[in-house]
Amino acid sequence: MRINEWKRLHLVLAATVVVFAQDVTKTERDQALKNLVDSRAGVVEAVKGLSEAQLKFKPGPDRWSVAETLEHIALTEDLFVNNIRPQLESSTASISTRDAKEVDAMILTKVPDRSTKFQAPPPLVPTGRWTPQATLDHFLVSRQETISFLNSDHNLRDQVVNHPALGRLDGYQWVLAISAHSARHTKQILEVKADPNFPAK
Repeated sequence: MRINEWKRLHLVLAATVVVFAQDVTKTERDQALKNLVDSRAGVVEAVKGLSEAQLKFKPGPDRWSVAETLEHIALTEDLFVNNIRPQLESSTASISTRDAKEVDAMILTKVPDRSTKFQAPPPLVPTGRWTPQATLDHFLVSRQETISFLNSDHNLRDQVVNHPALGRLDGYQWVLAISAHSARHTKQILEVKADPNFPAK
């Protein structure tokens, strides 16, 4: 193979890598930011003004209270910020073989869907470690860190970390999953509040 042919092949391969490792578009970032902001507002609104009795009410012995659900949301956000995000930022390039757009759509459809239940792993099970207000404050601080990660200059499609339920997700998909997760459990809070035995005050 002549030198010019090697150069041509190198340019073709380089272009191919760029195609597979493209970062998210501005439209995608804007949508993910909207998801993070809207789901944060949903959490805040769902727990606003609740009394201690309302926060601690459990619809059944195997159901979480509003306070416990809020703690689970905060713990999951913490896990992303303190554990997953550093892995995404420091890992070597590992492009997922799955179609990114299909995975994006799957996350946005399946994660908020409450018709399928999942068992929370032990580190994400609420134990009442904070007061409800401290839990909410904790969530809000961590959510701001998630937003900062989305707005960073990292190529969010370029790094992949395994999710225990969803498989290999890139950085952008992790952000989608985090916002969808809090939206899912906001629905759970609303279900508790809609229970006929939920305290009036």
